[in-house]
Amino acid sequence: MFIKILTKTFGNEKHYYASLVENKRINGKVVQTVKANLGPVTEEQIPYLKAAYSKKKPRLVYDD
Repeated sequence: MFIKILTKTFGNEKHYYASLVENKRINGKVVQTVKANLGPVTEEQIPYLKAAYSKKKPRLVYDD
């Protein structure tokens, strides 16, 4: 499972929507199925959402 970010543009504004997506192989083809729509997110929230569902957890806060 992974987070998929959809970008919608209205005029010169960008809106981001997040979905939890799972890949399945059906009849020899890979099909993405949406498990949950997480709704609108800000651009700053995107890396944290992706990190929460990644297999390797990256460090998002670094020490000086």
